[in-house]
Amino acid sequence: MKRRTLPLLAACAALALGAAVAPVAHAADAPGVAFVYLGNPGDAGWTFAHDQGSKQAEAKFGNKIKVTRVENVPESADSERVFRDLANKGNKIIFGSSFGYQDFELKVAKDFPDTVFLHATGYKKSKNFGTYDVRMYQGAYLAGIVAGHMTKTNTLGFVASVPIPEVVRNINAYTLGARSVNPKVHTKVIWINSWFDPGKEKQAAETLIGQGADVLLQNTDSSATLATAEQKKVHAFGWDSDMKKFGPNAALGSVVAHWGVYYMAAIQQVLDGKWKNDPVWWGLPQQAVDLEDLSPSVDAAARTDEKKAHDAIASGSRDVFTGPIKDQSGTVKVAAGKTLTDAELQRLNWYVEGVDGSLPK
Repeated sequence: MKRRTLPLLAACAALALGAAVAPVAHAADAPGVAFVYLGNPGDAGWTFAHDQGSKQAEAKFGNKIKVTRVENVPESADSERVFRDLANKGNKIIFGSSFGYQDFELKVAKDFPDTVFLHATGYKKSKNFGTYDVRMYQGAYLAGIVAGHMTKTNTLGFVASVPIPEVVRNINAYTLGARSVNPKVHTKVIWINSWFDPGKEKQAAETLIGQGADVLLQNTDSSATLATAEQKKVHAFGWDSDMKKFGPNAALGSVVAHWGVYYMAAIQQVLDGKWKNDPVWWGLPQQAVDLEDLSPSVDAAARTDEKKAHDAIASGSRDVFTGPIKDQSGTVKVAAGKTLTDAELQRLNWYVEGVDGSLPK
């Protein structure tokens, strides 16, 4: 079910076919565009998705830009050195693709006022520093709808990375989606306190399966959760990219981020002198995220409910976090007819009803 993503896939395919072609001859004054990655594209997850987006932008602009990519940059003071080096080398647009870069990238931005710095998933801004994100929670909600139909134990599992609002949103959205079609569902969560640790991800998935979870989702960067589901003969979803090849029998679909949609738009705005530092948070309406490649094993009822929700969210007539929504204690946190604002979503620090366990302090 690769709705509305064929143009993106076609672009990626065209790029792959052109991989053996001689390097592009850039215009002498082509501005430098740099991407800083937390991991490497081989993770098949977060970094892979950003890398695909950067390649899509590179294919679109050709010799009008000069692209640099720096991999395996930790979320530490060392990232400041990387950002400063890229700015000193004359790059005019620098994308920092991980949450932990925010303060280091912002510090460098203040020293290079003629360079545009853009930061993924952050919340701060200055004259030449802006933030961008995709609403992965919308895809998690759709995955939850499918999971709510497909579970036989009414127990879902979630392998969580780091306890920040971004991840809490996805856990809650997954649970809300599932309980919208199956109120008996509960979600168990295991935190591994890392974005990328295949060993811990595998252990967490195995533990969740041992606790009765038969449909898993993760907010981590490797394919280990899906691969473990394949081994244990339960279901799971890919995250960030289409991970079906890592668990062809287990995969119910993948929540995919299309960062290229934003990268192409942002670069064009800078080239045109029209860039503004307003926060950007795109989702289904902008085709920046989707639930894709649904398995043939997903039944007709699940497909119908998922499509209805998909189309309503994409049109703006439905929001994942519209009330009534209760927390774990049964207290109404979002009243009927009310919707959490983006500011509230970015501070989310409580579990919805149906999530088991407590949120780490």
